[in-house]
Amino acid sequence: MDWDKLRIFHAVADAGSLTHAGDKLNLSQSAVSRQVRGLEEMLNTTLFHRHARGLILTEQGELLFDATSAMTKRLDTASARIRDSEEEVFGELRVTTTTGFGTLWLAPRLPKLYEQYPDLKVDLMLEERVLDLPMREADVAIRMKEPSQADLIRKKLMMIRMCLFATPDYLAENGTPVEIEDIESHRLICQNTNSDQVGAGRNLVQHLMTYDIRSTLTVNNYFGVLQGVLNNLGIGVLPDYVTEDFPDLVRVIPDVESADVPVFLAYPEELRHSQRVAAFKDFVQDEIIAYRKQLRDKQKI
Repeated sequence: MDWDKLRIFHAVADAGSLTHAGDKLNLSQSAVSRQVRGLEEMLNTTLFHRHARGLILTEQGELLFDATSAMTKRLDTASARIRDSEEEVFGELRVTTTTGFGTLWLAPRLPKLYEQYPDLKVDLMLEERVLDLPMREADVAIRMKEPSQADLIRKKLMMIRMCLFATPDYLAENGTPVEIEDIESHRLICQNTNSDQVGAGRNLVQHLMTYDIRSTLTVNNYFGVLQGVLNNLGIGVLPDYVTEDFPDLVRVIPDVESADVPVFLAYPEELRHSQRVAAFKDFVQDEIIAYRKQLRDKQKI
C-alpha cells in the first residue's frame, strides 16, 4: 500500500474531519479528500460514512485504522530509540502509575530527577487503568502488581501495606484507639470500596466496615484520604510510605494492616536501550534504596 495514503487516512480517522486532518498535515481539504478516495479505490471499499457532522469509520475503516494505529505506535517507538543519545537524556518520557502512588510518592521526588536531567519532559499519567505498554500507551509503568503483559522488562521495587494513620492533634482531641473495636468511636477516612484500588487495600476497608463505625469519609483516591487526615478529620487508611514525607503522622492500632502489596516497574523490551528509561529507572531505584534505609534507621531507634 501507499504509505502516504495510509498516513493521510490515519490523520483523517483520528481527527474525524478532512479539514482538521488537512490542518494537521498542512494539506488542503481537496488534497486530503483525493488521497482518501484513492485509497478507497485501491482497496475497493468504503472507509468512511460521510455526513454533515463529520466522518465516521465503516467496519472496513475501523480495521484499517487499527492497523495504522499499531504502525504509528511502532514508528514512534523507533523514532524514540533513534533519538535517544548514548550520552544525554532528553525528550519526552511517558510514565503511568496509580493516582495514589503518583501523587503521594513519585511527584514529590521528581525535582531530584529534573536536577539531574533538566531537558527531560515527563508526561505523568495517573490512573488506575492499566495502560498497554507494548502498544506504547506509555513508556514506563509503576504498578501495584506484577504486569501480566508479554514482552515487558519488569523489576520489583518494594512491598507496601495499607495502615491506619492520624495526626497528633486529632488523637489529642479524640483519644488514641488501642484495639480494633475502638475504631467504632472515630471517623474512618478511606477509599470507597467501589472505586478502583489495590485488592489488599479494599479488603482492609471492607473488614473495618464490619464494625459499627459512627462516621466515615470515603474518597476515590489516597491523595484525598491524606488531605482528610492532615486536616484532622479522622483516622485514615493510607499506604505506609506516607510516613517518609509526613513523619508527624501517627500510626494507630499497629496490628491492623493490609496484606503486602508488591510495587513493580515495567517497560517494553524494545526500550531496553533507551537512555530516558534507564535514567528514570535508576532514579526510582535510588529513591527506593533511600526509603528502605530510612525505614531501617527508624527501626533502630
